[in-house]
Amino acid sequence: MTNNVKNNTVLRVPAEWESYDAVMIAWPHEGTDWASMLDEIESCYRNLAKAIVVDSGLRLVVVTPDAARIRGQLGDLPADQVLVFETETNDTWVRDYGPITMEVEGKPSIVDFQFNGWGLKFAANLDNMVNLRMVNAGLLTRDYRPALGFVFEGGSMESDGAGTMLTTSECLLSLNRNGAVTKEQLSDYFNRTIGMSRVLFLDHGHLDGDDTDSHIDTLARFAPEDTILYVKSYNPADSHANELNLMEEELKRLKTIEGNPYNLIALPLPDPIYDEDGNRLPATYANFLITPQTVLMPVYGQPDNDRLARQMLAVAFHDREIVTVDCRALIRQHGSLHCATMQLPAGILRV
Repeated sequence: MTNNVKNNTVLRVPAEWESYDAVMIAWPHEGTDWASMLDEIESCYRNLAKAIVVDSGLRLVVVTPDAARIRGQLGDLPADQVLVFETETNDTWVRDYGPITMEVEGKPSIVDFQFNGWGLKFAANLDNMVNLRMVNAGLLTRDYRPALGFVFEGGSMESDGAGTMLTTSECLLSLNRNGAVTKEQLSDYFNRTIGMSRVLFLDHGHLDGDDTDSHIDTLARFAPEDTILYVKSYNPADSHANELNLMEEELKRLKTIEGNPYNLIALPLPDPIYDEDGNRLPATYANFLITPQTVLMPVYGQPDNDRLARQMLAVAFHDREIVTVDCRALIRQHGSLHCATMQLPAGILRV
């Protein structure tokens, strides 16, 4: 447990592998950048929904501007396991604008940070209102804590559940998010706001085509037993090899709160995937979702890499089934499986 230093209130952000009972997604629609490939991406989202509801046994919360249409899309899933909330959205990356859950004196609460389209790159006016609209509609807990004066995305944070946060300097020090702030100021802010006693910054690590300024969930992820899974290029000629090697050296130097080195597992970097203009897309196996019963893992139609990454995840999560979801459509808009989902622990949903 970690004490908020301002008012001595015990705050804690659970680790993703802890218990929760629902996952939130935002459905693609014609008003998003998915318009030109809507059939293909909706097929991907139906597979993702099935992995959440059927394979993982969780409730599914779908945010969409057209509730009736989505109920039809998901008609083969148990109706009592699917909750559809109708509201306008700019995009589908709910990891970055969805509610961030924490415990306040052991009780569930949500923190709502400002989302500004990854440093003013894209429109975010509608996405930035989703959480408050869900609270006002009676869907989410009344313990709603607005932090809308601070720009922060869920994909930029990894929590070990015990007060340590892992993140990247490139993202959190971005001038288009919170101006000129220091690591020390950020560490103090996250201690006061969400109870993080330690913030570990990675200064290296980047994927070509990444719009997020190196979100941590594309590069390195906490797992149980003081483990970090991270992306590594096994091809020295790959354009990412040097940056990822430097990130690996940083990870080797990190210590747990007890002063021990982390257990490190290196996930393979997928072979290059390009868009129609020849630009490389930020495919990564680190963008998995940990559920209480499963790990939902993105795959990219690369049998050898997909199989190796699955084997490595099975080592880190030996108590969970590894369920794969083909994310070749999802990566076309520069995100993957974790980016498209947000876990909701028990007590967050009011329905």
